[in-house]
Amino acid sequence: MNSVVLYAIPFFMLTMLGEWQLLREQRAARGYTSIDTAASLSMGTGYLVIAAAAALFTVPLYTWIASFAVTDLGGHWWTWPALILAEDFCYYWYHRAGHEVRLFWASHVNHHSSRHYNLSTALRQSWTTPFTGWVFWVPMLLGGFPVELVLLQKGISLLYQYWIHTELIGRMGPLEWVMNTPSHHRVHHGRNLRYLDRNYGGIFIIWDRLFGTFQVEDEPVEYGLIHNLESHNPVVIAMHEWWAIGRDIAARPAAALSLLFHPPGWAPDGKGTTVKQLLAEEKLRGSAP
Repeated sequence: MNSVVLYAIPFFMLTMLGEWQLLREQRAARGYTSIDTAASLSMGTGYLVIAAAAALFTVPLYTWIASFAVTDLGGHWWTWPALILAEDFCYYWYHRAGHEVRLFWASHVNHHSSRHYNLSTALRQSWTTPFTGWVFWVPMLLGGFPVELVLLQKGISLLYQYWIHTELIGRMGPLEWVMNTPSHHRVHHGRNLRYLDRNYGGIFIIWDRLFGTFQVEDEPVEYGLIHNLESHNPVVIAMHEWWAIGRDIAARPAAALSLLFHPPGWAPDGKGTTVKQLLAEEKLRGSAP
């Protein structure tokens, strides 16, 4: 577990209290509820413990992988700018896979399970991503970035994304052409059909603009999942999609790999509810006389 996040815990607590107080005066915002916030904080606490345990596996693995690097990119004046861009690029594809591949969605879905959007939602972190997501940063290690710098930048990226989980900050002008902002990330957390699978960036929004996954915030956001989870139990939040995958594979073992690596909502009979299918159905309804 990166110590940068641990040092930031007092900052998290103070800013959440401040946001709670400000949101009490804004009726348009959903604000905080005790049960939802408790679930998010429980998820965050569990993440810290599990990520620390996972580091006993991933750090030695990263170190071993780095021994095969084609060059050494440490110690140059341009290392930090290159590191920030490279890490965010890797994060984009990690995050995109977390929405478009069911195996990774099973780890990521918990972060989208809240119907509220506030700073506590940022702490609703996955209990299984530390074991499934490490592979997306392997190219940086093979490319020559030192392990300690990759891990540090991952922590910095996680910290950056904390402040964008708020309804208190509106649009931010020209900054939004390059940086990920609260407006962009509100879109990402929306269950509105036009907002699904959009704005995957961590620190920057440039990758979404380049790869066609950008969506501006142009209608009120409804937060949560397509099929919302009716539980605040952190174990259920963390594991419900893994259990669903297990049931689906048990019912159709021959389709196991497809059920793992197709998008969430995919079904072998073609009658699923993937985002592409939902958008196609919406388009057909819109074109009907």
